Amino acid sequence: MGILEQLDIWRLLAGLGIFLFGMYMLEESIRLLAGRAFKSLIRRYTGTRLRGIVAGAVSTSILQSSSAVSLMVLAFTGAGLMTLVNAQAVMIGAMVGTTMTTWIVAVFGFKIKIEAFALPMIAVGGLGLILSANSPRYVNLCKLLVGFGFLFHGLDFMKSSVEGVAAAIDIAALPDLGLWIYLLAGLLMTVIMQSSSATNAITLTMLFSGVVDFSGAGAMVIGANVGTTVTVLIASLGGIAVKRQAALGQLIYISTTALVAYTLLPLLTWLVLEQFRFADNPVLGLALFHTLYNVVGVMVFFPLIPRVTAFVRRRIPEPVPLHLTLYITKTSPEVPEAAIEALRKEAINQARCSMDFVRMIYGIDPKGRTRGRVTYDDLERMHAEIFTFYARIQTQQMEEAEARRLEPYIRASRSIMNATKNFFEQNQEIDELRREDQRFMHEAWQRFLARLQNIGKLVENIGEEPEVDHTALLEQSFAAVEEEDRNFIRACATEVASRRLQENEVTRLLMSNRLFTQSCRMLVLSLQSLNLAVAAPEQET
Repeated sequence: MGILEQLDIWRLLAGLGIFLFGMYMLEESIRLLAGRAFKSLIRRYTGTRLRGIVAGAVSTSILQSSSAVSLMVLAFTGAGLMTLVNAQAVMIGAMVGTTMTTWIVAVFGFKIKIEAFALPMIAVGGLGLILSANSPRYVNLCKLLVGFGFLFHGLDFMKSSVEGVAAAIDIAALPDLGLWIYLLAGLLMTVIMQSSSATNAITLTMLFSGVVDFSGAGAMVIGANVGTTVTVLIASLGGIAVKRQAALGQLIYISTTALVAYTLLPLLTWLVLEQFRFADNPVLGLALFHTLYNVVGVMVFFPLIPRVTAFVRRRIPEPVPLHLTLYITKTSPEVPEAAIEALRKEAINQARCSMDFVRMIYGIDPKGRTRGRVTYDDLERMHAEIFTFYARIQTQQMEEAEARRLEPYIRASRSIMNATKNFFEQNQEIDELRREDQRFMHEAWQRFLARLQNIGKLVENIGEEPEVDHTALLEQSFAAVEEEDRNFIRACATEVASRRLQENEVTRLLMSNRLFTQSCRMLVLSLQSLNLAVAAPEQET
């Protein structure tokens, strides 16, 4: 009863809620301000394990969310933009970067009068949200200020709610429960709140108020680290094999590091408090402990990343690749007339498989036509098989008319692969439009998806009837692609003229539209080259 009297439970919960809301606003504003930049950082600057660790640490330090970085890595790994080895390195580096939040809270949350800077940040940011409502960038900057203000204001509430608890608790009696209780508490709190930063803030508050000793707080920090894996594991469920491999690799790293740190907790406690002389400032000492054990974990695991990767690949083997070709595997290149027709039909089949994949990654139902879940690697392998078949045909004796038919077909296949690659690489860019607050940006995302749906239906219709002359349909479709391009540019010009769209935003949209339109053109022109009406006259020549 004495503890309950000393603990203001509602103030504690209110402080936790304000802290989590501040963390949410902080992450959301940073994501909108610099999310694309950090996606580029993670995609482009992770060519080696060392660079991957640095990129993971830097991006997490700034984005303030190891889970967000890990989920981003899962997406890039699943899309084939990042190798599994480098993905492991980025996710390990993210665990070092997440210690930055602990340092911020430890340095500013307990040594400085919080109201002196938290309330002004909330005031300036809140007023800025109203006064700069028409400018997305300034709105997000104001959200950033409000987020920081709420984060520290919530911490102040939590700190004041437990200040009197230490007097009602006999800390000497708590070790009988074992340090594993604290580790479990840290893990469960992180799983429930989906934020290791919130758990660590509560732990720092309890340590500062004397509710737990340093060893108990260290065990809670270790448990919070383990709890971060739950979000990644959930996100990998039902995903392709490489995403589950990346999640398992992170689980192995964090669990093993946590086990070693928990076993060596007395030694680490002595090292921080006695050797580094943080006995008089245990809050900063805990931040050092958090960083120290993650850095040591990275140093130990860095040379082991290839072995861990090999292990998870054995435990979660990738499925046997799909064989998407339908015609060239059944036709001998020694009979050029039949082989050339098989190549034409296979290129049309390539277009259908490619559009199934593109519609799938853009969230448009491809009606499940292909056998299994097509990946970009499957399509690259399919294109390679088509080119190999083409090369084998060329070794045969052919009539001049047959040779003239062959070249447009292989060019069409290359263009289909090129268009697919463009759509694939644009997916992240276009998907970001869906999350934009600006109305026209969101409408642009809907326009792109509608255009993609139209191209998908065209490819589907022609693929179902490759023996029919589709000249009129293809001409109409090409005209529609050009008209959609002109309409999009006119709409952008109208938005800019009315000052509802900023110059940097319209440049981003126009560049996306240019590449998107080029890809649509390539597909339609490829289908025109493969159209039966084009092939037939040459065949008769």
